[in-house]
Amino acid sequence: MMTTTLRPTEPLQRAADGALSRHFRVCVNSRPVGAVRLSTDPLFGLAVAHIDDLHIEEPDRGRGRGAVAALAAEEVARGWGCRQIEIRVPGDSGPALRLATALGYVHRNRGMEKRLGAVAPELPQGSLARPMTEAEYGPWAERGTEEYARDWIDRGVPAEPARAKARGDYARSLPQGLATENVRISVLEHEGVPVGDLWLAFTGDKAFVYNVEAYEEHRGRGHGRSLMLLAEAQTLAAGRPVLGLNVFAGNTPAERLYESLGYVTVGYSMYKNLL
Repeated sequence: MMTTTLRPTEPLQRAADGALSRHFRVCVNSRPVGAVRLSTDPLFGLAVAHIDDLHIEEPDRGRGRGAVAALAAEEVARGWGCRQIEIRVPGDSGPALRLATALGYVHRNRGMEKRLGAVAPELPQGSLARPMTEAEYGPWAERGTEEYARDWIDRGVPAEPARAKARGDYARSLPQGLATENVRISVLEHEGVPVGDLWLAFTGDKAFVYNVEAYEEHRGRGHGRSLMLLAEAQTLAAGRPVLGLNVFAGNTPAERLYESLGYVTVGYSMYKNLL
């Protein structure tokens, strides 16, 4: 009889912010066949756990070892008091995605990327981008923080931790507001009227769209596509060849837009409520 178990390879780690983490060895009848790392979210506290890594060695794949290891990790998370567990699945790993889905994990959001060409796209006639003003920044940040928190709340995260995460993420990403280094926040105007905005950040050889929004009263007129063309042009102007973004599950218009522009999925963020 084959028995798959998790065996800790280190004491339980406690970070200064209260987050927990631990590495485990996946064993079959005491024989090591893989590894798991489990942690809790520093912002959500013990409410949310992460399977940061789950690896089964090649000779033992396809035998259900990964499924048993994931279920065992869930039991550890329950023992820590976690109410939800998350996992990140690579975009090109069909077997891992099918396994996570079979175990009851739900797609929350996915990361997408596009390798850009050498020539920057042009904006449609009548469209023009300008930097966001200080007067616009305050209301924009307040609205964006609440909308970002709502995305998490709608996907099962309790309201208080979701808003704490949203405030924390904005504070870390924009410590100096519009003056934050390697950040560019723009407003798109069409025939002199503001129709949307774009928050772009640069790191390494990539740029990342933190937020893109066509204003509600101007949607359905192609301004979302114009904003993404603006993101590509700004990325190339900054000397970066790759542009990435994140899209929440269920945002079908955005998913279709990004796919039509040539973005490919690089990873899925999935979650499961622990009963």
